[in-house]
Amino acid sequence: MSSSNDPAFTLKETLIGNLRNAHWRPGEKLPTERQMSLSHGVGRSTVRRVLQQMKDLGLITQTVGSGTYVAQDIAEKLPQPAAREIGISPAQLMEARLIFEPGLIELVVRNGTASDFDDMEECCRQAEAAETLEQFEHWDGAFHQTIANATHNNFVISVFDLINDVRERGEWGLLKKNSVTPERRDTYQKEHRALLAALRNRDAETAREAVLSHLINVRRNLFNY
Repeated sequence: MSSSNDPAFTLKETLIGNLRNAHWRPGEKLPTERQMSLSHGVGRSTVRRVLQQMKDLGLITQTVGSGTYVAQDIAEKLPQPAAREIGISPAQLMEARLIFEPGLIELVVRNGTASDFDDMEECCRQAEAAETLEQFEHWDGAFHQTIANATHNNFVISVFDLINDVRERGEWGLLKKNSVTPERRDTYQKEHRALLAALRNRDAETAREAVLSHLINVRRNLFNY
């Protein structure tokens, strides 16, 4: 059986994807084995096997009589996704983001819920509290992912998955590591906060200007133009 047809592999990739895009946050309780079995159409033995694998990776913790929870240090332990081999450079990624992400604002203003904005708020809090660049980069990416999620448009979300594939590559990470100073990190967080405030207010024009200004700032810091 190929990995793509293995229900355990598919379930594990789905659950890890939920952790990576901050659908579940550190310390949050996961659905029960029964709920996962029903929602994913697999047997409970498969669910238990996958959860054990994730526990072995340090991604989750389990307490008898209480349930399964996301590990607190999830940002440091998430396995890196296999990037799609389609030859996308960091510069090309930034070009695409400058076109794509401002276009999401109308959908977020129209479809975003209070829960979506709370998820963005949590990403901001976690990024501000991050002690390492890796932790900060995880929550920085998760913030932008929650914006895509708030469109509630599956095509948009699938496109953003590709963006995250490229962000996870070593070349992008090296550029970010070499460009992020404490001052720039603080600026990025202020820009995220301003964008979140505009989205909460359903102010599409201000939010669009905020995300465009933020991305231009990131591009300038990465590529000096």
